[in-house]
Amino acid sequence: MNVLVILALAAGFVLLIAGGESLVRGAGSLARTMGMSSLVVGLTVVSFTTSAPELAVSTDAALSGYPGLAVGNVVGSNIANILFVLGASALFVPLLVNSQVVRADIPVMVVLSVVVLLMALDGNLGRVDGGLLFAALVVYVAVTVIVSRRRAIDGSASVRVSADGSGPGADGPARSTTRTRSILVDLAFVALGTVLLVAGARLLVYGASAIATALGVSDLLIGLTVVAVGTSLPELVTCVVAVRRGERDMAVGNIVGSNVFNLGAVLGLTALIAPEGIAVAPAALRFDLPIMVAVALVLLPVTLTRLTVTRWEGALLVGFYAAYISYLVLEATEHAVLRPYSAAMLWFVIPLTALWLSAVMVHELSTRRSGGKPEVTRAVPDPTERRPG
Repeated sequence: MNVLVILALAAGFVLLIAGGESLVRGAGSLARTMGMSSLVVGLTVVSFTTSAPELAVSTDAALSGYPGLAVGNVVGSNIANILFVLGASALFVPLLVNSQVVRADIPVMVVLSVVVLLMALDGNLGRVDGGLLFAALVVYVAVTVIVSRRRAIDGSASVRVSADGSGPGADGPARSTTRTRSILVDLAFVALGTVLLVAGARLLVYGASAIATALGVSDLLIGLTVVAVGTSLPELVTCVVAVRRGERDMAVGNIVGSNVFNLGAVLGLTALIAPEGIAVAPAALRFDLPIMVAVALVLLPVTLTRLTVTRWEGALLVGFYAAYISYLVLEATEHAVLRPYSAAMLWFVIPLTALWLSAVMVHELSTRRSGGKPEVTRAVPDPTERRPG
């Protein structure tokens, strides 16, 4: 039985990675064929497709009688996306942050995180809560796409007519045939990725629930750790691929969009599908949901500085994720080190980090008000920035 569980977990992870890669490639190429910007691709198509594992895992877990796994998966994935995925990607190469993400998308993520925390205060996310969360996601996607299309139309107006007076579609039928073939290939990648993701998610839920039962560990903890990291692997793959291709704004957009999708669609749809909604454990209300809100808030000062996520900020995020996982393990095992560890984090590490980030943000805002410009080129070298995709 133990061997079967390990094999199920391993196979689930492999299928998730393969499915995520196929889905990202197909959806990203499809969106580009339709004329969407790389930032909007990251915020919508890519982020939603990479969040498909979370949706499959949470719905399957809720219907299988593991509500803690469903909640822990979403909360843990949102924390892992920012601290682990974004931090690790920034360690690889500093990430550019589009000003739209700072002004609109990150605040939307923060507001939704707070709303979920408030909805869960009664210990349950019911169907009304799920409907409101999903409706908020639909509005967010609609506004994002509409604004993007308007900007694309405005940007292409000045270059619509070429020097000889022909339009961009001068190639006629040949170009149309190539475009159609590209769309069909992209749809095949999307379909294959979806099948692999669903199969991997089912194997992951089976293995995780078996481990929780055998070890006597709560399904909430398994969802916050093993399953959350596993379902965040597509986001990590996407971010690494994006930064290697020089599309670093897509990496940040993917993370923010994935977190919004997790809250609006994964929790929302799961609450709608589950017969009695999703029960929220007191431990999640007391610790994990507030941590998710705090992590979302931390992303604002991190991205505001020079409109980049630098390597030292990436190291800080990864370090906090390691501290978070360590706390979960110590709490689950009721280790004697838990009390001094908690005191050190609560009264020393977290306050110093908050003060440092606040000072950096104040300095950044004062620099902008005085007419200075963020020194992006120092944090992002030109050779890698102009590397062809």
